[in-house]
Amino acid sequence: MNLNLLSWVIFLPVIGLIVIALWPKPSQKAVKWTALIAALAAFAVSLAICFTFDRSGSAIGHMQFEEKIPWIPAINANYHLGVDGLSLPLVILMTFLGVISVLISWKIQLKPKQYFIWILLLESSILGVFCSLDLILFFLFWELELIPMFFLIFIWGSGRKEYAAYKYLLYTLVGSAFMLAGILSTYFITHTFDMTALAGISITSSFIPLSALFFLLIVGFAIKLPVFPLHTWLPDAHTNAPTAASVILAGALLKMGGYGMIRLCVSMLPQVAVQYAPYMEVLAVIGVIYGAACTMRQTDLKRLIAYSSVSHMGYVLMGIFALNQVSLAGASLQMFSHGVITGLLFAMVGLVYDKTHTRDLNNLSGLARQMPVIVVVFSIAGLASLGLPGTAGFAAEFITFAGSYSSTVIPGMQIFTLLAVFGVVLTAGYMLWMLQRVFYGYPLDKYNGVGDADKVDMIAIFAVVAVIMLVGIYPAVLTNIINMGVTPIAKLIGM
Repeated sequence: MNLNLLSWVIFLPVIGLIVIALWPKPSQKAVKWTALIAALAAFAVSLAICFTFDRSGSAIGHMQFEEKIPWIPAINANYHLGVDGLSLPLVILMTFLGVISVLISWKIQLKPKQYFIWILLLESSILGVFCSLDLILFFLFWELELIPMFFLIFIWGSGRKEYAAYKYLLYTLVGSAFMLAGILSTYFITHTFDMTALAGISITSSFIPLSALFFLLIVGFAIKLPVFPLHTWLPDAHTNAPTAASVILAGALLKMGGYGMIRLCVSMLPQVAVQYAPYMEVLAVIGVIYGAACTMRQTDLKRLIAYSSVSHMGYVLMGIFALNQVSLAGASLQMFSHGVITGLLFAMVGLVYDKTHTRDLNNLSGLARQMPVIVVVFSIAGLASLGLPGTAGFAAEFITFAGSYSSTVIPGMQIFTLLAVFGVVLTAGYMLWMLQRVFYGYPLDKYNGVGDADKVDMIAIFAVVAVIMLVGIYPAVLTNIINMGVTPIAKLIGM
C-alpha cells in the first residue's frame, strides 16, 4: 500500500508553516514548538522510509516509494516523486538538519513568526528537489528554494546582508536560466520530462549538440555546488546569513548541485560526461587547493568555514567525474558527511558568536576555560572536517580518493587524486590553527563569565556529533544504500 510518504516528508513542513501563518498572534513559544513539531514529523517519516527501503539486489536501479499523478497532460508533466540510494541519504540529511536548524534558532527574537515560516519553506523546497522525478517539478522546487533563503539572509542576516542576499539571488537566477534552457532542450529532443526514462536513454539530436546540452545543465549545478570560479557568492552568503540558514546552506543546499550533476548530467549524458571529465577534474583540484588556501587567510570564523566548503565540494566534484562506482559512492557519502560536519561547524560558530559577540579570530583567545562543552564539540567537528579516522569525514574522503585513484576513465587520474589529497594537509593546517587561536590561546579577561551551551543547544549539537561518529565508525549504514543508487549509473559508463 502506497502511503504517499514522500509527499508527507515534503509537505509536513508546509503544514507547519501554514499553521504558524494562520495562527492569530501566536506566542513566540507556540511558534517555535509548532516549527519543531513539523520538522520532527518530517524527520520521523524520512526515517520510516529509510527503515522500510528495499535493500535487496532486485531493487537496484529502481525508484522506490514512487508517486505519480498527471499534472500538465498537454506536455506530459507529472507530479512524480521517488527515491533511490542516491537521493534517500540526502532526504534524511535535510530532515535531520531541519530539526537542528529549528533548535539552534530557539533564541531568535526578531520576527520569529516570519523567520520559522521561511525556515520550514526552505526545508520543504530542498526536499522537493531530492524527491522529484519530473524535470518541471524538479525545477519548480529548485526555484522555490531561492525565496526563503533570500529573505533569511536579507532580514535576519548581519553585516553586508543586502549585498549577500542579492548576490545569491543573481548567481542562482543565472544558473537557473541555463538549467531551464537545458531542461526545455531535453524535452524537445526526448519529448519527456520523466527523469527515470531519461536515465540511460540514448539521445541523438540535430536540435542542439549534446555537449551544449551538457553545458546548459551543468552550469546551474556548478554554481550551486559551487565549482571554482563560480563560487564567489558562497563566502558572502555564509558570512552574512543567520546561523540556521548557514547550517542549511552548507549542509543541504549545496548538495543540490552535486545531486543534479549525478542525476542528470552523468545519468542522462554519460558519454558526454566522460568527454568532459578531464576538464571537470582540473576544476575540482583547483577548487580543493584554492579553497583551502583562501581558508588559511581568513580571520572571520564564518568566512573561514565557508571557504572550507569550497575546498570540500572539490572532493565531491572529483568523485563524480572520476566516473566509477566507488568514486560516485564516495562523492555521495562526502555530500552527506560534509552536510553534518559543516552544519555542525556553523552551529558552533553561531554559539561562539552568541557568547562573545565577535567572529574575529584576532579578538578571540583562550575560550576553552569558559566554554568546555563548546570547545569539545567544536574540536570534534574540526577534526571530522580534516578527516580524522573514526569520523564521517574520513570515511567519505577515503572512499572518494580510493575510487578516484583507481578510475580508468581519465588518463593520469592518479595525479589529480594525489593533488587533491594535499588539500587534506591544508585542511589540517587551518582547522588546528583556528582551534588553537580561538580556544587554546592566552585567556582574555573580557570573556570571563561568558556562558557555555545551554540544554537546547546541547541537544542539537550532540545529535549531530552522534551522526558524525555513527557514519565514521560504521559507514555501511549509508554506503549500502548509496551503492544501490550509483551502481546502475556506473554501468551506463561501463565502469
